[in-house]
Amino acid sequence: MNNEDEFYDAVTGLDSDESFEGVSEASFKDSLVFDGRSQKNNGSVAQENGIKKHRTSLPSAMFSRNTVSIWSILKKCIGLELSKITMPIAFNEPLSFLQRITEYMDHTYLINKACSLPNSIERMQTIAAFAVSAVASQWDRTGKPFNPLLGETFELTREDQGFRLISEQVSHHPPVSAFHAESLVGDFVFHGSIYPKLKFWGKSVEAEPKGTITLELLKHNEAYTWSNPYCCVHNIILGKLWIEQYGTVEIVNHSTGDKCVLNFKPCGMFGKELHRVEGYIQDKSKKKHCVIYGKWTECMWSVDPQAYEAHKKSERRGDNKKQKNEEQEGAENDDADDMPDAQETVSVVPGSTLLWRIDSRPAQSAEMYNFTHFAMSLNELEPGMEAILAPTDCRFRPDIRAMENGRMEEASKEKERLEEKQRASRKERAKNEEEWTTRWFQMGTNPYTNSQGWLYSGGYFDRKYQDLPEIY
Repeated sequence: MNNEDEFYDAVTGLDSDESFEGVSEASFKDSLVFDGRSQKNNGSVAQENGIKKHRTSLPSAMFSRNTVSIWSILKKCIGLELSKITMPIAFNEPLSFLQRITEYMDHTYLINKACSLPNSIERMQTIAAFAVSAVASQWDRTGKPFNPLLGETFELTREDQGFRLISEQVSHHPPVSAFHAESLVGDFVFHGSIYPKLKFWGKSVEAEPKGTITLELLKHNEAYTWSNPYCCVHNIILGKLWIEQYGTVEIVNHSTGDKCVLNFKPCGMFGKELHRVEGYIQDKSKKKHCVIYGKWTECMWSVDPQAYEAHKKSERRGDNKKQKNEEQEGAENDDADDMPDAQETVSVVPGSTLLWRIDSRPAQSAEMYNFTHFAMSLNELEPGMEAILAPTDCRFRPDIRAMENGRMEEASKEKERLEEKQRASRKERAKNEEEWTTRWFQMGTNPYTNSQGWLYSGGYFDRKYQDLPEIY
């Protein structure tokens, strides 16, 4: 087995390239059939995919990772890109990467709110909150999702939240996952094609986000694009695993010229900036209208720039003495990058407006891969769904299903079998000089960024699944 046949374990990062006109036309030519049961009802509605009430836990608690040595695998990979390194299944979580990226839609209510706002600056505030909330599910999520098989799909219809989504693994080398979500009432389209890059730095693994995300608010004829911050998992070898996100995220409204610049701050030497996000919104004339601040693990606020600066000056005067004491007490630790102690919650500036606050997680979340309520529901499969879903849907993957049920040995064997089956299929196509053909997405150009990506070509929800590959 050579490295070219190994599989990619993705963590995060989104890249989006779909057109406003073309995507919208493809989206809504799919049939939409709903009855009176599709009204919002606290998540307990009868849905197209057969689920009436979503589960709140997994069938089995997570497997201990303490007995697996990751150092034996990664010690030769320092500074290298990890796209072809296979990890033991104990370091996975029982979701496909296609399901993991669907967690962006956990806070769809923020998109719906933005659609209802008449002012472009207010819409940008809400979209900024959505962009931050979309990475909040990664807090304490140190398990890697399963790499999707070529041709694998995932669909999700949430009538209680007002959207449906389809995603497909469109490439294996390099690994690319394409997704397309749309409002059930025609208010928005949200899409992308994803290609994250991972690097191992001795104590940590860093995920570099590739490309941009596109959100189109059809009612306002607006399109927003942005990219994700970097994500780093610390203490891969020794110590307690912990996550930080850092880097600059720039959200652009291509219709009005408004821009939001968000700085996801690295934790720093004493952890004062851990999880903090700070930025501003300006119009096309570069006038700053508000400051956005908070934590991606907690909440986001908006306030007048002058009020924020006055508050920061007051804070800095009080912090100078405290920092001197911390510097005297600080000590180095060469064995592990200890997670800094949690700082006080966000200090709210008087006059601020709350944009978003994180939801509490299920009581048993820590024993179940630190899943959110939304994540708990993504792989559930009820009898009525089997006749509706495409046979390539990752809910049918036997390795993920076995891991979810706590059968780790079976999950590991099934994962190996599926990988070998995909390798054999690839070699057979090469022998016959055949090219892989995607089913639901095609390559195209994003008119806002002029970058290439995979665009939804329509038709998935017509439920015509003949001639799909048998990948499981």
